[in-house]
Amino acid sequence: MPILKTERLILREFKANDAKSLYELNSDPEVIKYTGDPPFVSIEEAEEFILNYDQYKKYGFGRWAVILKSNNEFIGWCGIKYTESLDEHDIGFRFFQKHWDKCYATESAAACLHYALHTLNIEIVYGRAMKDNLSSIQVLKNIGMNYSHEIKFDGASGAVYFIKK
Repeated sequence: MPILKTERLILREFKANDAKSLYELNSDPEVIKYTGDPPFVSIEEAEEFILNYDQYKKYGFGRWAVILKSNNEFIGWCGIKYTESLDEHDIGFRFFQKHWDKCYATESAAACLHYALHTLNIEIVYGRAMKDNLSSIQVLKNIGMNYSHEIKFDGASGAVYFIKK
């Protein structure tokens, strides 16, 4: 069931049969280069991740599968995550390399951000990226986020961006 639709994309909750695509996405060293996330060990581990992903049940939103309308291809994910320990909502996205530089990250992130601010009535949304990840920083800027401060994550310099309702 679609959560959001854009001109070219459908965003929906992950399903168990997305496991192979999620496994392949996280198996690309270039895709996870700036994430700090290890690759899944197997398709089964990716499926277990999906089956145990509790953001939808707990908060009514989360990271969503991004599907191309034109051919129903799983091209990545995008969405809002709530981190209870920080009491913060952040936007994130990840796409297969063959779909980079096609503005899918900006298109899906803009839709998620609008949904977060205007449907979920979230007051402030953050975005984080390693400073070397210029493409992700550009997406955050493209969707109207403003630089807040520098952080360290996974031993690297990062930047925090934000937008208020």
